[in-house]
Amino acid sequence: MTDTTKYYLEDLEVGMSATTSMVITGEQIDTFAKITGDFNPIHVDEDAAKAAGFEGRIAHGALSASLISAVLGNDLPGPGAVFVELNLRFRRPAMIGDKVTAVATVNEINERTGRVRMKCHCEVNGKQICRGDAGVILKKRPKDD
Repeated sequence: MTDTTKYYLEDLEVGMSATTSMVITGEQIDTFAKITGDFNPIHVDEDAAKAAGFEGRIAHGALSASLISAVLGNDLPGPGAVFVELNLRFRRPAMIGDKVTAVATVNEINERTGRVRMKCHCEVNGKQICRGDAGVILKKRPKDD
């Protein structure tokens, strides 16, 4: 088996940051509803979303937040990190056609435990739609034999 670790604990520095983006589509919302079983009408029914005061169907908050998982798992810290905690506050919805960008920044590193605290948020057009923090556990660099 090959080690696919992108960063070891020693490679990280407070302030390091990474982003990933995705444009929300109606198909993604429908698929997410099927996967999660969350068929709240504001997500899957245009008329219900408008009746609730939105311009149209809105993405599930967890769909937007899943981009945080993507940036942590793929980019920073990337493969090898274990995502163990996520605390978020949702501020506004993402709509079909919005480009959602997830941003993760190293905020705190515990060398003893291997735990890393990341400040995270998702944004659309520069405005935060959710923000919070995540915890990951990272391996230390293997010692040479």
